This record gives sequence, C-alpha cells and structure tokens, in this order.
Amino acid sequence: MQFPQLFIQLSPTWIKATTYIRMLFIDFSSAFNTVLPTVLITKLSELGICTSTCRWILDFFTNSPQSVKLGNQVSLTLILNTGIPQGCVLSPLLYSLFTHDCAPLYNSNIFIKYADDTTVVGQIENNDKSAYREEIRNLSLNTTKTKELIVDFRKSNSGRHLPVNINGTEVERVSSFKFLEVHISEDLSWQQNTSALVKKAQPCLYFLRSLKKSHLSPGILTCFYHCIIESILTNSITVWYGGSIVCERKALQRVVKTGQRITGTQLPAIEHLHHSRCLHRAHNIIKDSLHPSHKLFNLLPSRRRYRNLRTRTSRFRDSFFPSTITLLNSTLHR
Repeated sequence: MQFPQLFIQLSPTWIKATTYIRMLFIDFSSAFNTVLPTVLITKLSELGICTSTCRWILDFFTNSPQSVKLGNQVSLTLILNTGIPQGCVLSPLLYSLFTHDCAPLYNSNIFIKYADDTTVVGQIENNDKSAYREEIRNLSLNTTKTKELIVDFRKSNSGRHLPVNINGTEVERVSSFKFLEVHISEDLSWQQNTSALVKKAQPCLYFLRSLKKSHLSPGILTCFYHCIIESILTNSITVWYGGSIVCERKALQRVVKTGQRITGTQLPAIEHLHHSRCLHRAHNIIKDSLHPSHKLFNLLPSRRRYRNLRTRTSRFRDSFFPSTITLLNSTLHR
C-alpha cells in the first residue's frame, strides 16, 4: 500500500470519538541484508512462481562475490549467501514478496508496506493499547530510526501518551514524519508538506529558465514542466490538497504561474489537477469491488447520485472521500 492508503486509514470514518491513532514508522535492521535466499525461494514457490524462475533467483543471490572499491583501492572479495543487493532492480519486488505474509494479528491494527518501508497503524479504543503493543513487541527494529506519530483529536486528550518500548529502548515520538515523500503531521495539517513541495519545485524553475535560454521549443519546455515540476507539486495531491489552507494553495499556484511565464503556454491550475485526479481515483475505486473503500461510494435509489457522507468537522468534510463524493455528484449533473 502506498501513502494514499495510509491516509485512508486516518480518515475520521475510522477515528471515532473514543479512539485515537498511533503510527509506528518502522526501520528494520538491515532489511535487505537479512533476507535468506532459500527462505525467499520457498515463499516464491508458495506464491506460484515457476520453478525455473525460482532457481534462477536462487543462483543469482547465492555464492555472490562482493567487494568494495574506494578510489583506486579495492577490498578483498567475500562470497555472500545472505541478503539481496539494494541496488538491484528486482530487490524491492522480491522483498515485498518475501514479507507478504507479514500481517497484523489484531483487527484494530493495519500493516502498510511499500518495499522495506513499513508502517504499523493502530486504532486505540478506550485507551486499550494492548493489541498495538503486542503487535510490535517482537519486531526486530532499528529503534534509533523508528519513529512514532500519534493522531489524537479526543476532547479528553491530555497530550500525555506513554512511549513505546521495544527491546528496552524507547521509540521517539515525533510531531511530524516524512513518509514516502509526504509530510504527515499529528494535527493532520499540511503546511509543512506544501512548504516542502514548493521549496523542492522552485529550484527546478531555474533549469526550466536555462532550457528557455537555450532556445528550446515551448513544447519541450512544457514537457519538462509536466514531467519534473508538476509531478513534484501533485505528489499524493488527492490526500492533502483538500485539507490545505488558502495561503498554501496560493504558494503552489505561484509556482505554476512562474512556469507559465517561462514556457509561454497555459498550464493547468493545481486545483484543476486535484479535481481531475480525485475523480480518476474515485472511478477506479468504484470499478474495483475488492477495494477496501468501495463500500463508501453508494448510489442512491435514483441511481443518479452517490450518497453523501455525514460530516461533523471541516477536517473530515475536506478530506478525500466526502469532498470527492460531492465533486462526483456535481459532475453527474452536467
């Protein structure tokens, strides 16, 4: 699951009045280096991967000569039979397959995995943290890099939460965390995220100007903008744009306007991109009956509109599902 799925689990439809969310962003100790090729092959076989492919993978990752070169100096060669190289194209996929059976023991917890980036999301109800703590108790983690973020909007929230302790070491609690290039804050605000996006996109405008000075065509300049700058500004936009405030949206749009002046072409506004991608994502969810959020898109008896979600807070109203259903209904009337 990627970042949008993580935020789906933080939706106020999941956070009830008596619950709060704890997220553990895990850094496994030498994740790729601890994969045993023989165990990997066994799991691949169980998943239906053909024998010849399994043998090829086993041969590729065993008896592998490795050495380190620094300048003109080369270390002694060692033969390795453990781990998968991080620079290998296959490694992230194989690691995902290797850990496919890593699943939560309790229904109140969710594991969200993307290669070796793993997050444990626990729904804590009535202050009962036993299921969450039991889930993470036996994990082999790099506790210095593992962080915990707590989302708690309860009126009774005192702000005091006992830290998680793993193997005698307390896990640091943070107020925000960068997960798959998106900054998540404990209050689910997006100022830090939008500021980071603008800061990352602005230097790319320099390269766009350099291309224009080289007298490249507007078509090439526009292509560069879409591929580099727009992709930065719209990273996971369906998740955070609806909850952003006016000044943050203006900062994003200023980057677009600068891009327009440089390319000399009309570029799509950030809000337009947000709407189109929300609709695209909604249509994909509607078509996929197995999607965990498919049931949120319910047609009314008239079959002409989708049932709006009841919202009590602006935070929930501006989040993906309520706002997208409203947007979807507005397009059905055209």
